[in-house]
Amino acid sequence: MSGGAITGADLVDAVRAGGLLAPGRAVVVLLSGGRDSVCLLDVAVRIAGAGHVTALHCEYGLRDSAADDAAFCADLCERLGAAFELRHPREPAGNVQAWARQARYAAGRELAATRGADLAAGHTASDQVETVLYRLAASPGRRALLGMAPREGNVIRPLLGLTRPQTAAHCEARGLPWREDPTNADPAYARGRVRHNLLPALRSLHPAAEANVLRTLELLRDEAAVLDGVLDAALAEAGDPPALEALRALPPALARLAVQRLADRALPPAAAPVAVGQRTAEILGLAERGALDVGGGLRARVRDGRLEFGASTGSAAPHRDRTAS
Repeated sequence: MSGGAITGADLVDAVRAGGLLAPGRAVVVLLSGGRDSVCLLDVAVRIAGAGHVTALHCEYGLRDSAADDAAFCADLCERLGAAFELRHPREPAGNVQAWARQARYAAGRELAATRGADLAAGHTASDQVETVLYRLAASPGRRALLGMAPREGNVIRPLLGLTRPQTAAHCEARGLPWREDPTNADPAYARGRVRHNLLPALRSLHPAAEANVLRTLELLRDEAAVLDGVLDAALAEAGDPPALEALRALPPALARLAVQRLADRALPPAAAPVAVGQRTAEILGLAERGALDVGGGLRARVRDGRLEFGASTGSAAPHRDRTAS
């Protein structure tokens, strides 16, 4: 992964060439105040035009510096000419980082919808490597190896081809300060352990470890596009919703991908993905009018010989659905 000095016009040109930001195209930027989001806001203003850019900052109230972070973001937007929106998400629940992410994206999607805009996140190639390594350890399945896409619906990641040192260099060259989040270095969080423990260990094994991870992602995405085409054809032939017998007739790997695709489609926007592939045999083994809670608020159901996923209202265990007539 190259961290060479690409700043100023070169960096803006690199982002513009990606096509995710364009002159006159409305965009809402998730602005934390860190180097990557500051870089993204500046680049968005320079490409889209200040009048088409809105920055959203979520003040969670979890740190003593929260109010100062919000004030910094407001001042930065005034300096760059972008509109500024501040949100105060409700009290955290469960995993604090997961809650904060869901709250941030929910607020961002709502704001973007009111403006007919894309929602831009400041993820970089550095974040991509960390995300893949974390997912490999925490969640089995090919999703871990595909990483984050440059565009997912209306969510865009214009900086995904740049590294964290490059965004920092851009901010320094432009005289743009940023805020440091102390939790990024906190070993209590998995992301901090990946960044400060795992990545240095990988670099000690091979200096191009991060670049090799990114190149592998690029190759796998190309191959995944071919596989997705095969999957699309198989699901189209199985019907909508797909016939259970048609799914059972697929090769095991393709059946597993089909079941996962159906579950993904049933999730609400911004919901955390649910890994159902490992339960494919159970799901495809359901009898007529059978149902199975698969986690994440989803339930697989068989009706008229066809498989559907919908909201779950029961415990996560196999059972016959006795609520339907």
